[in-house]
Amino acid sequence: MENKDNRNLSDVFKELQQIQQAQVTANKNKRPKKPKKEKSNFIFSFHRNQNSYKSSDLKLSHIIIGCTFLIVGLAVCFPKNTSFTQSYAKEETIEEISEYELNRHRLNIQNIISENADMDRVKEQITEERDIEFITEYNNNPTLPKSEEIIKQEGTNGKENVTAIRTYENGNFVEETILNKETLVEPISKVVDVGTSEFLAKHKVHIGDTMYLSKTDNLKESTEDTAKDVAEVKQSLDVKLLELPSEEWCKVSFDSIEGYIKTSSLTSSYTTPTIIEKNRIQRILIKVNIDMELNRTSGLTLNDYKKIFTNLPSDRNKIFENNYNTFYNVEKKYNINGIFLASIAIHESSWGTSQIASEKKNLFGYGSYDATPYESSFDFDDYSEGIETVAKSLVKYYLNPSGTKIYDGETAAAWYYNGPTLKGVNTRYASDKNWYEKVFTYMETLYNRLK
Repeated sequence: MENKDNRNLSDVFKELQQIQQAQVTANKNKRPKKPKKEKSNFIFSFHRNQNSYKSSDLKLSHIIIGCTFLIVGLAVCFPKNTSFTQSYAKEETIEEISEYELNRHRLNIQNIISENADMDRVKEQITEERDIEFITEYNNNPTLPKSEEIIKQEGTNGKENVTAIRTYENGNFVEETILNKETLVEPISKVVDVGTSEFLAKHKVHIGDTMYLSKTDNLKESTEDTAKDVAEVKQSLDVKLLELPSEEWCKVSFDSIEGYIKTSSLTSSYTTPTIIEKNRIQRILIKVNIDMELNRTSGLTLNDYKKIFTNLPSDRNKIFENNYNTFYNVEKKYNINGIFLASIAIHESSWGTSQIASEKKNLFGYGSYDATPYESSFDFDDYSEGIETVAKSLVKYYLNPSGTKIYDGETAAAWYYNGPTLKGVNTRYASDKNWYEKVFTYMETLYNRLK
């Protein structure tokens, strides 16, 4: 049996038409047949019309009854929220509705409206003082090591009055719209110098630092190879870096003499770690000259003395090698150049091989006279005693002006003083007029062993 819920209005009307047609057919079959009479045509026509009228009455009553059942059936079979229009629409657009039903993420307009209706949206106008951030300016500086930065000027924030509209939703800040800005104090920019010099970066130095000669070179009057020479600077000597006009040339100061030199001739303690020690020795060696003052220390260390006197080719008896520390100690104690003192001993004793040196431990021929050198010379218990005795005599009588404070609270007598140089000592110390030149030759030999 077909489910009534699945029928629509068209089906119901079709069924009613079928029922009415069946009833009409049944009535025709029950009506008795009458003979045809011409005179009774009007009556027949009348009865026929009567029957037609009755038949029409019956048909109308059936329709009314059918409609009543139909209305009751529709009330029972169809839900309250269903209309005929919806039923027809559903039948006609079922494919379109199916497509919409496939979208499982459709928007719920009602929920959206509800959520926005509940939102608490507030706007307020504010006026307040705010900082204006300063900017940073970067300037290239060729006198700084590459990539190094120096702050030339600190930055300062400015001040401004700001009028704005702030929007809040449910108590949370959403956005701000600026209405007006009024500058109160202008910001001051931060200025930073950025170095570009690869030369300075390579050697880890700055203008004003000490650098060293990697090779002997000349200071020039200007930054040209053909410029006039100002001074010669020996290898390992130090100079003060004054200016850097280019990556090829720089201006330096050498012992108060200023000039220009090629950057390729310079190095630093960072680039050449051993250069400081070499510079110390070089500084000592440049002071070695025949007119140097001898009433002061040499500046050498005990290790320097050891280096100088160890394995001397001419010191066959190892006399000077065994007494290097004596020369060093005497220098410190009596303020006399120890290399000068050792050079006198080498010259007077022929490297410790003379008879007086060998037998009397007297390296200087101290006390001897030209007529009787051996007999008149002093005897010492050891070489160190003779070294110290001669040192005290030179300090007191030859090297210092009269009244100069010397050792043990004494003052210089200066009986034979003619200046604190080799030539000055030669005047009263030796009869050989070229004695000072011969002694200086030994001094140079000893000093050069430091190189």
